[in-house]
Amino acid sequence: MTLEAAQTFFGYCSLINAGILVFSSIKIVLIRKWASKIHGRMFNMSETEISRAYFQFLAQHKLAFIVFNLVPYLALSAMSG
Repeated sequence: MTLEAAQTFFGYCSLINAGILVFSSIKIVLIRKWASKIHGRMFNMSETEISRAYFQFLAQHKLAFIVFNLVPYLALSAMSG
């Protein structure tokens, strides 16, 4: 795989994962009450625990996005140019 191909790959991965992160964040903000009720009944959790789980999900997704997509893309961009 060439440097340019790897950079393109990580660039597209970054765009896709950033879109998923933004979509997930918006979805959690807009339907939080409704989803909290359903998840509370499904997993026998309080609303506080569910809010913590949503925040933890978004934080872990953001960290994984940065470490596994954005940083490699930026490193390859720095190397190529």
